Order: sequence, then structure tokens, then C-alpha cells
Amino acid sequence: MKKIILPLIFSLAMPLWAIAQDDATINKTGDKAPVFSCTTLDGKKFDLANTSGKIVMINFFATWCGPCNEELPVLQKDIWDKYKDNPDFVLLVIGRQHTDEEIKEFATKKGLSLPFAADPKKEIYSLYAKQMIPRNIIIGRDGKIVLQEIGFFPDDFKKITDLLAKELVK
Repeated sequence: MKKIILPLIFSLAMPLWAIAQDDATINKTGDKAPVFSCTTLDGKKFDLANTSGKIVMINFFATWCGPCNEELPVLQKDIWDKYKDNPDFVLLVIGRQHTDEEIKEFATKKGLSLPFAADPKKEIYSLYAKQMIPRNIIIGRDGKIVLQEIGFFPDDFKKITDLLAKELVK
């Protein structure tokens, strides 16, 4: 009985998940990415307007978010550790509704060295979405959104790593 009911429930829920994702996302793939600037936890100025010609990945997370806590170590290992020295790649991990202090404590506790920035009032997040995290956005060299993923699912995250590998070879 479980073998029939669980797939049925999942198949009925997936269209609702897709609708929720569409309603939660402000920009579409192919749109010009909204420009913003901020300061990272290490005191560096980040300005999306100054990243032309680079591949940019933005990750929105919250410290209390279970899927975010699963995703960030994978992001560190599979993307940041691999591409942090690539001059054509920029990563910014933004703590939605968190302060610098909260993110510093979280990163230290989790052993993460990702380039974090705080967004305590959701000012940056609100340029991209209404709700739902974790959220990954890949911006192409032309400043347009190439990919958006919501949630953390290993197969979807593989799309991100595959896309980055392809784009960073060009």
C-alpha cells in the first residue's frame, strides 16, 4: 500500500511545488539580474555591477533552515573549494534576515569559509524573491540570470555544478 500511496502523494504535490516556486521568484531565467552592492563579512565591497564578464553565483540561506544547512557544506566542497581561485568566478552567500554577527558565529560553528554577506532587512533578497530558501542564482557573463534553483536536492545541485563547469571552461 505504501508503495502506491507515497508516489501518488508526491506526484500530486509536485505541481503545487512548481506553482509555489513561480510565485516566489521575481525574476525569470534570461532576465537581467538586479544590481546590488553589499559588504562581505571579511570587509570586501561586493558590487554586482562590477562583475561583468564573470560567472556569478548567489546563494540565499538562513541559519535556521534545514536544507540550507545541508547545502552549504556541499557548496563549500563542490563549488567554492574548486573555483575560489578562478578569476572568472564570483560567489556570494547571503544570510537572509541575519546580521554579520549571526553569520560569523554560524560559519565558525559549521567550519565554513564561504564569502558571506548579511541581508538583515531582506533588501537584496527582495530584489530576487518573495520567499523560499535555499535559493541559488547563476548569473552569466552578460549579467543575465542563467539558472535559478530553490531548495536543496542533490540532482538539482548537480545541474549547478555541471553548468559552472561548462561556463567556466569558456
